[in-house]
Amino acid sequence: MNFSLRGARLVDARQDQPGGVLTVEGGRIQAIDGADRAETSIDATGMIVTPGFIDVHTHGGGGCNLHTTLAEEILAYARWVPTTGVTSFLIGVVGTPGALPEDQLRAAVQAIARRHAGAEPLGIHLEGPFISERKRGAHPAAWLRLPNPADTERILSLANGHLRLITLAPELPGAAEMIQAMRAASVTVSMGHTDANYDEALAAISLGVTHMTHCCNAMRPLHHRDAGPLGALGRVTPICGEIIADGHHVHPAMVQILFRILGPERLIVITDALAAAGDASAPFDFAGQPAHVEDGVARLADGTITGSVLTMDQALRNMLRMTDATLSQVVGMLTVNPARAAQAADRKGLLQPGYDADLAIFDADLTLHATICAGKLAYATPEWKARAGASL
Repeated sequence: MNFSLRGARLVDARQDQPGGVLTVEGGRIQAIDGADRAETSIDATGMIVTPGFIDVHTHGGGGCNLHTTLAEEILAYARWVPTTGVTSFLIGVVGTPGALPEDQLRAAVQAIARRHAGAEPLGIHLEGPFISERKRGAHPAAWLRLPNPADTERILSLANGHLRLITLAPELPGAAEMIQAMRAASVTVSMGHTDANYDEALAAISLGVTHMTHCCNAMRPLHHRDAGPLGALGRVTPICGEIIADGHHVHPAMVQILFRILGPERLIVITDALAAAGDASAPFDFAGQPAHVEDGVARLADGTITGSVLTMDQALRNMLRMTDATLSQVVGMLTVNPARAAQAADRKGLLQPGYDADLAIFDADLTLHATICAGKLAYATPEWKARAGASL
């Protein structure tokens, strides 16, 4: 569908433009200027239009798990997640007892091939199983493996070119070789669930690690005599860091500190969400482990924090509350920054001509009213439907 949105405030990491006109043709942004060229024109006065959000670290939501052997479950998630402003995501796969998650990787590849509606799965994020036993968090010890060339080759083969991000502990024996092999295969390598010290973290960055998984969580903490991974993150500029912006995983004061250290170009907002995101009252699990929500925090039966029930639209509002970042800066943390990690920044994450028409539309209070995926309406409130009518 070809259409224009006129009168909206257009916000991305590079601009905050009042009263603009955004024109969409053939699923892509055709123009952003003062001219209303499209046959179908929608009055979006008073609304805020941003690029659609990109979640590079999520395990599910809307009752759906992404670590699954069913491609249809992933596709159901893709249809649900636009209700939170997300227009693309990485399929989160974790470990399985005593073996690689082969069936889950196959399901992810099938879902990517079959997707035709909703948010776009940009690829796979494999979180583990090559992680620290001491910092495994909610990942059972039975899932863990040491990096080795045979597993590297097998994972890349199963992913069929769709592995975009892998989380590993760089201090493990064999990790250096895996980092180099993954980088050679154009996979973004992230350090996470790691007990690495400062020097080990720096060495990993020198090998090609450019990402840090959920900063502060499941890693050696920042200490004045042992700076750990966070010290390396603050010291070396090419590396980006994720933050779970629910106010529970990381104290709001630390979120502000990380924003000051990394700046708006290096901080990536994630949800690390589980199937209960969107309905915290429903029963759910993390890769087969029963979980529950207690005072807004997802926990396993033994009390271990596991993922979150955060949604990206709430993360946007949380970041504005917890930091002194501008709306444009926060939007960048949810769009163009994760697009770079997912290797999709040439077509996603900005309101620019030629980019995919992935859009999130908010009112002045930052309540989500509509989500557009590749130029097609994927979610809308009754208010937006009444405004747009039959146009969109």
